[in-house]
Amino acid sequence: MELWFTEDQTRDVRISCRVKKVLFSGRSQFQEVAVYDTDEYGRLLALDNIIQTNIWDEFIYHESLTHVGLNTHPNPKKVLLIGGGDGGSVREIVKHKEIEKIVHVEIDQMVIDVAKEFFPELSSGFSDPRVEIIVDDGIKHVQENKNTYDVIMVDSPDPIGPAVGLYGDEFYRNVAGALKEDGLLVAQTESPFFNRDLISRVNATMKNIFPVVRMFLGIVPTYPGGAWTFTVGSKKYDPLEVETDKLPDLNTKWYSPQMHRSVFTLPPIFRELVKE
Repeated sequence: MELWFTEDQTRDVRISCRVKKVLFSGRSQFQEVAVYDTDEYGRLLALDNIIQTNIWDEFIYHESLTHVGLNTHPNPKKVLLIGGGDGGSVREIVKHKEIEKIVHVEIDQMVIDVAKEFFPELSSGFSDPRVEIIVDDGIKHVQENKNTYDVIMVDSPDPIGPAVGLYGDEFYRNVAGALKEDGLLVAQTESPFFNRDLISRVNATMKNIFPVVRMFLGIVPTYPGGAWTFTVGSKKYDPLEVETDKLPDLNTKWYSPQMHRSVFTLPPIFRELVKE
């Protein structure tokens, strides 16, 4: 008997993949957590039956979310990551040797534990001595830590369940308050095909908070529509003004200094979403 994993990407679109083995299935305080060994994607993490990451294409998302912002800020010493319990973003952040402290706030301990057991390629950064893992609500954390961070990254699930608050006006204002006077935010902001209203709303909200707001693109085959957006909200530094010839080689598979500016080049259909 064949076993398949199916995600309802929208009410009318599904993606399925053949499963060789169910490696883990459990219910945390917040969500259903599952790990599958698949033929096409290798090990795959799903939360509430939605693909979060997999061994095959994870590096595209994690490198995009982290390196664009960290290479835009000229001196990031203290960094906050909200979400991303799989560890892929932490793995990329620790490549930046100038960073002195990385605070990782993840609401679900089960996701961290599963990552350590089943995704060692992603969770390797957890052992870096600069990393402090806090199991707590990221929304509460930014409310309680004002003027603290140089860079904040939001590695959030889709805007359902416990992640809904990570896309709201109040949250982004609290993020701005938790940043230092020249700090910047990078957030994943969903599919430019299937989440157009959300992207327009988030972009408009950020423009009311940050002087510099830029959306950029990645390509993540297992996410709805393939194209994926990330948004920079910065108090001072513009990612388009980075001197890319001075950026370090970070041993990446997707992001490179040569493409730093090009990811901000949006096709007309996506420029409409951010009114560029």
